[in-house]
Amino acid sequence: MTMQQIIKSSNLSNDVEKIIKNIRHDKLFIVTDEQTHVHCLPLLEMVPSLRETVEIVIPAGDTHKTLENLSKVWQMLTLNGATRHSLLVNLGGGMVTDLGGFAAATFKRGIKYINIPTTLLGAVDAAVGGKTGINFEGFKNEIGAFYPSDYVIISANFFRTLDQRAILSGYAEMLKHALIHSAADWEKLLLFPLSDIDYKQLNELVFRSVGIKRGIVEKDPYEKNIRKALNLGHTTGHSFESFAISSDTPVPHGYAVAWGMIVELYLSHRICNFPKEKLLKTVRFIQEHYGAFPITCDHYETLYDIAGHDKKNVGKHINFTLLSEIGNVQIDQTTSKELFFEALDFYRDSVGL
Repeated sequence: MTMQQIIKSSNLSNDVEKIIKNIRHDKLFIVTDEQTHVHCLPLLEMVPSLRETVEIVIPAGDTHKTLENLSKVWQMLTLNGATRHSLLVNLGGGMVTDLGGFAAATFKRGIKYINIPTTLLGAVDAAVGGKTGINFEGFKNEIGAFYPSDYVIISANFFRTLDQRAILSGYAEMLKHALIHSAADWEKLLLFPLSDIDYKQLNELVFRSVGIKRGIVEKDPYEKNIRKALNLGHTTGHSFESFAISSDTPVPHGYAVAWGMIVELYLSHRICNFPKEKLLKTVRFIQEHYGAFPITCDHYETLYDIAGHDKKNVGKHINFTLLSEIGNVQIDQTTSKELFFEALDFYRDSVGL
């Protein structure tokens, strides 16, 4: 897999122009959603190359990461004469970079593309690492491909446009990166003042987080081994997310991951002896900032069934990434249904349900 170049942009317009000119292409396309079209595209109005681009606007929100909108991107590329030498720019959060990246992976068997994440979540998660895809039949990221962008351009200019909910959604992935890497990174994130954000400091934390993820992806680009560390919180988190979508009450991805980490850190404590004090300290942080996803014991079977459909599973075993200590990852862990239900009980008690 080609490694992405991550650009820490200090001059957004100049950096975007330079990178577009650095990639040979015949036609230029940009994918936005209805929100980034209004709030983010104007930040690139001084980029000369983008004045000749064809814009493809899709509906905003993860519920629109669908085959229908993927088909819309393919249709617009085809109708506007895109070739295998065309270049696609994805300007948006994780939904745009996931769907746009998959469109690039599949159109003409693969065209070059650039990710410009406009959300904190997109910057630290979806835009980096080469995973692309769409939701299908109610399951999160069910169809997709490993196909990295040539460049990821990260600019704090976009973070200032985000509300607290969007900041927190990305911050959950940063917390996950810290947990799988080091106690020092974990402590820094727990102490960062999310109620009074210093964006310069946040930008430094973001690049630290991106560096952790990139280091893991470079060692294991196709998720055969250590890249599974990045799945902490995601087996349960995707269950929460898929369940919420099926209930027509979608939740932000990062929130689902935060709640999933409560469940999976409890499993880490029970199976791998993860320290109880660090479990409780992390849980308090999540409860304070993320509230709760409302479930009852009547939902346990459904959540277990959804988790059983996760892409990381082998056979009938539900596969978890757990920790024995901060920075000490235990991949390919399995558990009984009873212990999973016990962890869901712990989650409900922790968040006050």
